[in-house]
Amino acid sequence: MSVDVTRFPSGLTVVTDSMQHLHSASLGAWAGCGSRDELPDEHGIAHLLEHMAFKGTKRRTARQIAEEIEAVGGDINAATGVEMTSYYARVLKDDVPLALDVISDILSDPSFDPEELVREKHVIFQEIGATEDAPDDLVFDYLQSTAFPDQPVGRTILGTRATVRGFDARRLRAYLTRNYRAPDMVIAAAGAVEHARVVDEVGRHFANFLGPPAPPPTPARFRGGVRIETRDLEQAHIAVALEGVPQHDPAFHSLQIFASVLGGGMSSRLFQEVREIRGLCYSIYAFHAPYLDTGMFGLYAGTDASDASELMRVVVAELTAATETINEAEVARAKAQMKAGLLMALESSGARAEQLARQMIIYGRPMPLEEIVARVEAVTVESARAAGRALVRRRRPAIAALGPGAGLEKAAAIAESLARDAA
Repeated sequence: MSVDVTRFPSGLTVVTDSMQHLHSASLGAWAGCGSRDELPDEHGIAHLLEHMAFKGTKRRTARQIAEEIEAVGGDINAATGVEMTSYYARVLKDDVPLALDVISDILSDPSFDPEELVREKHVIFQEIGATEDAPDDLVFDYLQSTAFPDQPVGRTILGTRATVRGFDARRLRAYLTRNYRAPDMVIAAAGAVEHARVVDEVGRHFANFLGPPAPPPTPARFRGGVRIETRDLEQAHIAVALEGVPQHDPAFHSLQIFASVLGGGMSSRLFQEVREIRGLCYSIYAFHAPYLDTGMFGLYAGTDASDASELMRVVVAELTAATETINEAEVARAKAQMKAGLLMALESSGARAEQLARQMIIYGRPMPLEEIVARVEAVTVESARAAGRALVRRRRPAIAALGPGAGLEKAAAIAESLARDAA
C-alpha cells in the first residue's frame, strides 16, 4: 500500500492509498465542519445541507444523481457529525472520475429546489421521530446536551422540527459558503486508485472551493448535570459522561485504553461484573469521544428499572477501582484490540479512505501505522490509571436516563457520587 498526498494552492488536500489488489475504490470529500459549526439560529442546518446536496444540481436531478452511480454498480452516501461531514462513494476502478464528478457537483452547485426542500424537511421530521422512538439512541442526545448545555457541540445533529422547518435555500447557501472551503476539505480515496489520476480529476472538479479557512467553532465547555425522563418502557436506559480529553491531548491513547479495559468488549470489567456475574443488564459499555478542544468519556447500560440503582453502584465501584487496579494483562489485551482494529481498517477501502481523511483534518498529515502502533504501545499501566483518575477530578458528571420508575433518580444520585468522591 502506498499513501500519497497533494495539496493544491487553494489549500484543498488530496490523499490516496493505492490498494492494487482491489477492483473497487472508495472515495469522497470530507469537510472539517459539522453541527458544532452552526450559528445559534442554525440548529440542524448542517444535516439538512447533507440531505439537500443529493436533491439536485443545475446539471442533475435527484434521480439522476442516484442513477448515474448505481448504473455502474456503485453506491453513494453521506454522514454529518459534530465536527466533520462526509460525502462518499464506492465504485469500480474505471468509474472513479464519475464518482468525483458527482460528489463535486452536489457540493459546488446544489440547486436547493423549493419543492425538494419541503419534501426533505419532511424526511428529516421522520428521522427525528425515529430517534424519539428509540430510547437507546435518544439517551445519547440527552447525554450530549447535558454534558454541553446551551452550546453547539451539545445540540442534536438532526435539529428540531421547529428549527428545520425555518430553513430556506438562502440560509443553506450561507452555511455552505461559510464552512465548505478548500483549506478545510480533504478528498480521500483508497483501493484501486492512481494518485495522479485522482489529483487530475480533483483539480478539474473542485476548483470552485476557494477562500480562507472557515471561522473556528465556539469553544466547548463540559458542565455536567442530570436529565431524567420518565417513560413507559420495558427497560431503563442510563448514560453517564465525564469530561474526556481532546484529540491532541498527550493522554488520549491512555484514556482510550482505560475505556477499553473498563467497558470495551466482552472481556471488559463492566461486561464481566455487571452482566456476566450479576446479570443486571443485557448491554453495557464504555467509550471515549474526542473533539477538537475537549472530549466525552461515556458509559451506557440498559437495565430493568428495579435494578438501576444496584447497577449504578457496581458501575461507580468498577470505575473508581479501575483507576488504581488496572493491570498489565488488561492493558495488553486492550492494546491488542486497538491494534487489530487499526489493521482491520486497512482491509476495507472505505474504512481506509475515512481513516486517511480524518488524519488529514485532525493532524494535517497521514499517520503511518507504525507511528500509531508506537503511541498505543507507549501506554503503560500507570498512564492508563492516571488517565482514569483524571476523569473523576475534572467536573461533575453528566447523567441522562429514560425509563419507568423512581429508581432512575436514585441511580443518578449514585452516579453523581463520582464528583463528590473526587472532591
